[in-house]
Amino acid sequence: MKPLLSIFIFFIQFSSLNAVEADIIDDLSGYFKSGNSKDIASNFSASVDLIIIDEEDVYSKAQAEQILRSFFIKYPPVKSSVIHRLNTNPNYRYGALSLVTKNGTFRVSITLKKTGSTFFITELRIEAEK
Repeated sequence: MKPLLSIFIFFIQFSSLNAVEADIIDDLSGYFKSGNSKDIASNFSASVDLIIIDEEDVYSKAQAEQILRSFFIKYPPVKSSVIHRLNTNPNYRYGALSLVTKNGTFRVSITLKKTGSTFFITELRIEAEK
């Protein structure tokens, strides 16, 4: 009976660990839906490769937040949903979102890298859906 209990506990811990790791992509989707550049920026690394439509550069955390805020003013969000997620590497995460705004639909690609025990956004790409 003890081996079965141990196996049961192992699977519960393993599945809850995966759920916690996946939450960052879900959280970011919620922040995009509400147009919350401040909460998105709280997940930025010290420098972020930011690609919005056709403009690309590496920005500081503060600069990237301001650019993202300007994007949300120009394109007020209506809906955001996770369309793809990769979480097989313990040090990296990737998520793709569909962001519907009042002025168009965009694909948001988010690349995160683990530093210490926390994942930070190293690249954020917002492209018009075709």
